[in-house]
Amino acid sequence: MDAVHNGGRGGTRSRRTAWTRAGLAVTGLGTIAAVALLAPGGGGAVAGAAEQHGAGHGDRFARQLERDTEAVVAAGATGVTAESVDAAGTHRTARAGVDDLERRGEVPGNAYYRIGSDTKTFVSVVTLQLVQEGKLALEDTVEELLPGVVTGNGNDGGRITVTNLLRHTSGLANYTDILFLSDPDALTPENYRQTRFATSTAEEKVALALTEAPGWLPDADDPQGETRWSYSNTNYILAGMIIEKVTGHSWEHEVHERIIEPLGLRHTLTPGSGAYVPQPTATAYMQFPGTEELTDTSVLADAGADGAIISTTADMNTFLRALLGGELLEPATLETMKETVPAEEFAPGAGYGLGIVWRPVAGADPGRCADGGLWFHGGTSFGTVSETGVSGDGRYSAAAAGFTLWLDDQEKAEAQFRAGYDLVDRAVCG
Repeated sequence: MDAVHNGGRGGTRSRRTAWTRAGLAVTGLGTIAAVALLAPGGGGAVAGAAEQHGAGHGDRFARQLERDTEAVVAAGATGVTAESVDAAGTHRTARAGVDDLERRGEVPGNAYYRIGSDTKTFVSVVTLQLVQEGKLALEDTVEELLPGVVTGNGNDGGRITVTNLLRHTSGLANYTDILFLSDPDALTPENYRQTRFATSTAEEKVALALTEAPGWLPDADDPQGETRWSYSNTNYILAGMIIEKVTGHSWEHEVHERIIEPLGLRHTLTPGSGAYVPQPTATAYMQFPGTEELTDTSVLADAGADGAIISTTADMNTFLRALLGGELLEPATLETMKETVPAEEFAPGAGYGLGIVWRPVAGADPGRCADGGLWFHGGTSFGTVSETGVSGDGRYSAAAAGFTLWLDDQEKAEAQFRAGYDLVDRAVCG
């Protein structure tokens, strides 16, 4: 199931945000435990644990990371694992909660998890590398690259550039909204179990999006300057199709050859239509709308270029530090990637670039986050929340995975997302 990370807050928009954050992209989804089991320290929950590699015993940053993982569990996650890395190369890891509500074991420190829309940053990097190589241009239109694919119901691929796709300024409908928000029976435990092994093609996902009119068409005279923003998984499905058209290889192949292999990300993979996360991992849980109980949603197939990748906190830190540290893109290209448009619905004060997002951090240490904030994306899939962050120079980073997603209990959902943001903010910006 392709995943999305969109950090809007409040009311009805918050519920819609949680639904789209859920990866509600086309992968597929018993009831394990009652909400009461999630009380901090209750039901035999495992206490938080922290480790430091290269840090002194009793390191206050490690203790803070431990407290922050416990706060994510207190807010509603069944289990969480996190890792931060600082400018000296010190790795700090922490975990809290349980790996499974029945077994009540420890969350593995090196757990694999679905990173959801953090995948988009990988796909954007590959696209920008192709631009550097002269194989396509950010000004190229979808119609030029994928003739006849985006048309009908007012949609016009001739008005949408690669930049518009990567920055979510295309106006295209989000196919996951259509899939899950138009049918109340789509988001149920029963439908999840019936469809969790189902697959669909990129073309089918795009076709679903095109059944609706676009929110807007970018300015015909200056599509690159479009600042209207709306999160749409459809954009990155199309980006994946463009990568394949330009290179002759799947987007997964290019991500592996250009990022995973060169950086030695030995625990990062693209599962294709595979429905299982490798071991070690923790059970992923989701609360479906209209229910109080959590459903085990660990098995899920059919993810695409908008949210397919599986990784670990260690590999995510390596990737983020390499990207912002200038190892993956030329300096001018990296600066282009960091040119943003306002995306307040994604996170308060956020600006969305080309597959990466900036957000302000209150009280940021200027020695860590000189611009007063951090770069991130984040993502969700059914039952997993990925939170990430990295300083503008790539010297400080953090990654965390929470193994619970609340779609109906908005108080819990907001508390868990906020606790995840706080964990990353403190680990990166001090």
